[in-house]
Amino acid sequence: MTALVRIRAERDRMSAIERRIADFILENAQLLRDYSSQQLANALGISQSSVVKFCQKLGFKGYPDLKLSISEAVVRADSGPAASGDAHAAEAPALRYGLWARKSEAEEATRLINPADTLDAVARAIGQAGTRYAFGTGDDALPARAFAQQLGLLGLRTVHEADPAHMAAHLGATRPGDVLLLFSEHGSQPALAQLQRQFRAQGGGPIVTVTRHSANPLRAHADHALLVSAHDDRAYVAPLLYRAAQQHLLDRLYIRLCEADEACRERLQDALERIAALHAT
Repeated sequence: MTALVRIRAERDRMSAIERRIADFILENAQLLRDYSSQQLANALGISQSSVVKFCQKLGFKGYPDLKLSISEAVVRADSGPAASGDAHAAEAPALRYGLWARKSEAEEATRLINPADTLDAVARAIGQAGTRYAFGTGDDALPARAFAQQLGLLGLRTVHEADPAHMAAHLGATRPGDVLLLFSEHGSQPALAQLQRQFRAQGGGPIVTVTRHSANPLRAHADHALLVSAHDDRAYVAPLLYRAAQQHLLDRLYIRLCEADEACRERLQDALERIAALHAT
């Protein structure tokens, strides 16, 4: 795990000063080799000891070790496929190795903040539920629908909706042990908070949220919060990283569901055979 990946994974849990250091490093990774710890501190208007503590908090002995790790990561990125003489090497960095590397970093950072025991707990809740309710609006509707379809193929009864009024109607049939899955990148829509409250009031079971790794109301009131860490200053790249990291997270959860229950795997196989037969007619 590179220093850059670690910094992105931990950024949202850092103090204000630590975030300033993290943002400077992420934005100037290629220039960091020319900075001493004192020069970095001067550039940010903080003490040198703050820089050293930042490095140690990330697991490095000190600033030289952090700088070496970042320099090695930059060199690896610069010597990726674009350096091999590939005809596509003249493409913009975000369209070749740079995009692949950033997606990989986002997926790794997301993996680190969603430990195995968290995913196991979510998989158990989903697997044991009577009914699973999956909801997301806008860009979040697509992953919610796709995941609901995957659960359906496993023979797990799942209700999916992209309209909050329709989902509220479905939640009228909530029973103890049911699971509510809420997909929301920023976790701030009032309609989703209202669905949370309704589900609680009707005695529903666990609530699982899938949001960014940042403080938000939806995550704060969830029983299980799945988090996505994906950052980029370019508005056209950031959504790509978020979707890639989110999909990787959901894939890890789906595999756990499949591997935990042989009956689910058998139902999946039956479903795939039925689908194949329909396509053949």
